[in-house]
Amino acid sequence: MPIKVLAREVASKIAAGEVVERPASVVKELVENSLDAGASLITVEAQGGGVRFIKVTDNGSGISEGDVQPAFRRYATSKIDTLADLETISTLGFRGEALPSIAAVAEMEILTQAAGDTAATYLQLRGGTVANREKRGRPQGTTIAVHHLFRHFPARLKFLKSATTENGHIANLLSQYALAFPEVRFNLSLEGRTTLHTPGNGNLRDVVAEVYGLEIAEQMLAIGGTAQAPGVTGLVSPASLARSSRGYLSFFVNRRWVRSSLLARAAEDAYQGSLMAGRHPIVILNVSLPPQEVDVNVHPTKTEVRFRSGQTVYAAVEQSISKVVVKAPPPKVRVAASPPTPSPSLWTASGPETTPAPTPAPSLSATKATQTTFVPILRVAGQLSSSYIMAEGPEGLYLIDQHAAHERVLFERILTQRSQQNVDIQGLLEPVNVELSPKHEEVLKASGELLNEFGFSLEPFGGRSYLLRAVPVMMKGGNLAEGVRTLLDSLSSDEGPLRREEKMAQSLACHAAVKAGESLTDEEMRELVRQLEQTSQPRTCPHGRPTMIHLSSRQLEKEFGRTG
Repeated sequence: MPIKVLAREVASKIAAGEVVERPASVVKELVENSLDAGASLITVEAQGGGVRFIKVTDNGSGISEGDVQPAFRRYATSKIDTLADLETISTLGFRGEALPSIAAVAEMEILTQAAGDTAATYLQLRGGTVANREKRGRPQGTTIAVHHLFRHFPARLKFLKSATTENGHIANLLSQYALAFPEVRFNLSLEGRTTLHTPGNGNLRDVVAEVYGLEIAEQMLAIGGTAQAPGVTGLVSPASLARSSRGYLSFFVNRRWVRSSLLARAAEDAYQGSLMAGRHPIVILNVSLPPQEVDVNVHPTKTEVRFRSGQTVYAAVEQSISKVVVKAPPPKVRVAASPPTPSPSLWTASGPETTPAPTPAPSLSATKATQTTFVPILRVAGQLSSSYIMAEGPEGLYLIDQHAAHERVLFERILTQRSQQNVDIQGLLEPVNVELSPKHEEVLKASGELLNEFGFSLEPFGGRSYLLRAVPVMMKGGNLAEGVRTLLDSLSSDEGPLRREEKMAQSLACHAAVKAGESLTDEEMRELVRQLEQTSQPRTCPHGRPTMIHLSSRQLEKEFGRTG
């Protein structure tokens, strides 16, 4: 085929596809423009997951009358002028692609007034061209409304998720910018309901309280900056406060929200030896660097950066965190009035079992297996490091991971109860207050019915607070509010109902299972091994990790040199 220059309309659509991936991309570009304009108040509204309607209002410097229309041309920007300016970028936006890219895939309205203008300028754009222009009144600042995103691009629309999921992305994005700019007041309204409202008083801890809850905000450790670059400031969690996912790692480079494997590795390495496997810290860090030391022009959406000296940045982050984490006082331990006595009820939903429990129905994951793997009858010999059960079988020695084994038992029990609609529920004498992040709340909207079916009773208590009034019996111990947040972390409305059900069971089992480091009585160990023998997949936990290591008699003889 002959080579030809693409039509302007086609080229603009391709460029828009790089910048506008989903509704949250629109919010990101508009919020960044508001921040670059020096706004101290930014309000975001979205309906239909942002597909039907997005509006961003600010009190920034506004756009002067003569610049409004040129702002919608590709590569039109006030933020750089020459090639040399790319070396010293200090603004969040600079490519001149945001407004024309959005206008290429949606209908837009802008109302803006700059200082010195006698009236505000209003433009309405359709198909990227101006359909209406007039004068209106408003205070200094800018309001941009986006209607019917991707209406004429069904191929892009079909790749979007549910409105709840898209709202979750918007909520997470605005939460990140609120953490990056605590001196700015952010308001977020999703489907007509206020989801986020930050004070804008410059105190990062107050923003954390709004995003993650007061309980977390009070425990976070402050990291102060240094005079030399790179400077590292922010808040990090003590080792006693951890999460089951990396979704609580927030990194900003010169206050630009970025995703960086280098920064994530540096932060997690600072906790090495302090956190259990599979647990992750809460980190909110801003890394300050001279603009020429970081390249922000490596990705169309500006979410990735490249450091001139990655090792220097890694060391600064790792050392800044490890200093405060090491100095943090150990967590307070609540001592019970009388020490609890271990009993077989640890392994059952409603007390000690006197008769063998029926073999549970196969789990959802078990139905995918081509065959079922059993273990022989085992005789418990003891416990190793308060984490592993030593057992003897006809085929040699078995070392059983007590947490993984208990997870498997509880996982299959939960799914059996769920399939029989017979979940054991424990009402709480005193309701527990659970504070949710904006993202958690969107997940709750999508999965609230599922939580209810598994035995949770949550009712709104104002703002993003909920009262937990009932839980599944096996979850009645431990930090219940944290358990609910962990469950919500594990769920995603992007997945089908069967997968969400399985993830719910996995998370519940993990929370309720006996932990590594807990001493067990002989009776408890025998009961756990007996129940593991009866499961459909005794050799793996619900996450696929092995529950046991088998050393055959032949292997033992070989190691001891007893083979002929």
